[in-house]
Amino acid sequence: MEAVFKKYNLIFKRPRGTSRGILKNKETWFLILNNHGKFGIGECGLFRGLSIDDIPEYEDKLSWTCSHIHLGKERLLDDLKDYPSIAFGVEQAFISLQSEDPFLLFPSNFTKSMAAIEINGLVWMGDKEYMQEQITQKIESGFSCIKLKIGAIDFDEELSLLTSLRKKYTNEEIEIRVDANGAFKEEEALDKLNKLATCEVHSIEQPIKQGFPEKMKDICEKSPLPVALDEELIGIFTAKEKENLLQTIMPHYLILKPSLIGGFRESEEWIEIAEKLNIGWWITSALESNIGLNAIAQWTYTLNSKMPQGLGTGSLFTNNFDSPLKIQNGKLHYNKHSNWEQNLINKLCT
Repeated sequence: MEAVFKKYNLIFKRPRGTSRGILKNKETWFLILNNHGKFGIGECGLFRGLSIDDIPEYEDKLSWTCSHIHLGKERLLDDLKDYPSIAFGVEQAFISLQSEDPFLLFPSNFTKSMAAIEINGLVWMGDKEYMQEQITQKIESGFSCIKLKIGAIDFDEELSLLTSLRKKYTNEEIEIRVDANGAFKEEEALDKLNKLATCEVHSIEQPIKQGFPEKMKDICEKSPLPVALDEELIGIFTAKEKENLLQTIMPHYLILKPSLIGGFRESEEWIEIAEKLNIGWWITSALESNIGLNAIAQWTYTLNSKMPQGLGTGSLFTNNFDSPLKIQNGKLHYNKHSNWEQNLINKLCT
């Protein structure tokens, strides 16, 4: 068996605002396995400035992975715990290689076009007019769950947007989630959460920066609305560390991004621990191409979660791969009659 990796630069159709700055492109790497002419592909979705494995030697580790591919999936996943995005690429690639169709990793009613996954409509940061434009577009497109990234513009303007949205739609009609990406200062967080609660917000992701579990615990205990951990999970590798973190903070929800926490195996370990502690969860993509998103979506459906998931990022790029994944009426569908864009796939795999 041979293994190679190839870098690919995804270009945003429109620059996207986050509390960490403006995103114009997104680097990603593909790990391709070839076993006597049968190939498997996985995406190593490094996220600059956020992934724990965002280091100068990243491609050196990818080279090491390719030269040690003979070790097999389980051994490599253990050896790559400190490199979660590479581990996830390895995990996908082996599942892809072992599948009858390299892009059909988890056959189900979803991949048979008999079921869909409800997802949230993502509203990116920007000025008030741009955010309002996105909200209107998402609702007109059929989304019943809207997630807004907040923390970049004036908080009162963001609160005004949410207040306006809630006046038009009840929480039974539109579920509102917000994601602060750690933008709130600790001393102001609870005051802002109290104001957000007046808009009947479903939950807030990562109100303060990760790495301060006792402070986050205090916020979770006092918050008038449910708190979800996202970045807080990055860099936590062992089952004992995961359990200790959740028992300390006791959040209401976890946001699981396989590319950032080590893939399906690691995500399922988080889920198992969370469910023991009666903590809810949902799955979110991390700006992967449609190759990584396809794997995440297929796996997500097998988890039988009824909550809206965060899997609507495939249409953000100008040069993404055409795939069977389609968004319609606030749901992610898999069109079994649609083919992958073979020209681009062939470039990656030959």
